[in-house]
Amino acid sequence: MTWLVIASVGLGVAAGHWLIPDAWTGFLDNVTTVALCLILVGTGIDLGRQKEAWRRLGALGLRALLLPLLVAAGSLSGAVLGGMFLGLPLHEAGAIGAGFGWYSLSGVLLAKIYNVETGALAFLTNVFRELMAFALIPVLAARLGKLVAVAPGGATTMDTTLPLIARVTDADTTIIALVSGTILSALVPVLVPLIIKL
Repeated sequence: MTWLVIASVGLGVAAGHWLIPDAWTGFLDNVTTVALCLILVGTGIDLGRQKEAWRRLGALGLRALLLPLLVAAGSLSGAVLGGMFLGLPLHEAGAIGAGFGWYSLSGVLLAKIYNVETGALAFLTNVFRELMAFALIPVLAARLGKLVAVAPGGATTMDTTLPLIARVTDADTTIIALVSGTILSALVPVLVPLIIKL
């Protein structure tokens, strides 16, 4: 699955560069949205059939909320440390990390409210996070545990990486991943502008 995703992205880059006419680019957003929706509908059907897992989520209570908070803290800390190593201002590094993998929103936000260069860096950083998540999730699930496998996906665990998490973990972990991704996605439009203005 991981190699298929990486190969697909590489094929897409090559096709976009050499094959796809500029006139077709307006349709790509719609095609991507429809494809993602079909994947999510399939995952949702599977989740909907797991009635016992939903009951267990209620029993987990605050523990289910702890995971996205730890992922957020780890993402921000890692981004700030990486920024220090690369010589980026702390507020820029923190704002980029606060994208939590949601590259389309964080890149656009930073380009509009700060500058285009930082927006482009946020876009690329969060794209690479998502690609790394596809590679890491199966390995982490097998070697370190199911909940650990949720962390690399960040905000994407509510959409693009959710089907992979569902495939390599179990129904309980998938529901926790969905909750985690939803909370992190809700934090992105709040934290990115807040941190970049520090």
